[in-house]
Amino acid sequence: MNDIDRSAAADQDLADKDLPLKEDIRLLGRLLGDTLREQEGEDTFQLIEQIRRTAIRFRRDGDTQARTELESILDLLSPAATVAVIRAFTYFSQLANIAEDLHHNRRHRAHQLAGSPPQDGTLKLALERVAAAGLGPKPVAEFLRDALIAPVLTAHPTEVQRKSILDCQLAIARLLGERDRMQLTPEEREANDEALRCVILTLWQTRMLRELRLTVRDEIENGLAYYRYTFLRELPRLYGQLEDLLRARWPQAQIPVPGFFRLGSWIGGDRDGNPYVTHDVTRHALVRQSSTALTST
Repeated sequence: MNDIDRSAAADQDLADKDLPLKEDIRLLGRLLGDTLREQEGEDTFQLIEQIRRTAIRFRRDGDTQARTELESILDLLSPAATVAVIRAFTYFSQLANIAEDLHHNRRHRAHQLAGSPPQDGTLKLALERVAAAGLGPKPVAEFLRDALIAPVLTAHPTEVQRKSILDCQLAIARLLGERDRMQLTPEEREANDEALRCVILTLWQTRMLRELRLTVRDEIENGLAYYRYTFLRELPRLYGQLEDLLRARWPQAQIPVPGFFRLGSWIGGDRDGNPYVTHDVTRHALVRQSSTALTST
């Protein structure tokens, strides 16, 4: 096989691997389009489709005439149409990101099922590189003893994302995951389609921005929701995996794994001039954080 054939084969292999991603994006895009047509009317749907197709001509093909057409269309949009266009493209980007995250997990599982060598970014590969560098269990134990990873949540990034929208995104990810990991019957596939359609409809009917400003106590609860969705669910698995890998690599060493990953938040405890952050609010934040840590499973 010459270089050209190898390159073509590699491109085809990549295309085959990305086919499930493309199918997921097409599905989500179609359901969003159906929602647009039902909720905003055929004219608005066709307008958004025209903008999408014209933007693709400009971006993908470098068509300068398409850019002129796109500018003309956007300049003539009414305020209501502008909002619809912005929401449509924003939600499509969010849906595409969900599909991409799922595909990343899909490819990771495929490598594990195929018994592939450890991938970049995995703990197993990191420990293999440590061993290849001639480091034994003692320096690894010393490193872990002194290691500290402390992600700290602040109010402003979490304030932007509404919990109601985040809940919809998680539901969509779960439903897509069902289609990927389970062999659904025709009836189950139809029910999954309908559930996806309902969640996307809910997403479309949800305001992207809040009408009212959050109180500090609201910010505390909003931030804690992120811990439940992410860290508190995954950290036990991370520690368990690291312990298993260390035991497999150095079975006689008994390397301890201390709590090097410590969660932080200044929501409800910042002293940057916010007059609403009082000592009572900070006490409330500590109580809620402790309660969340102790009751989350």
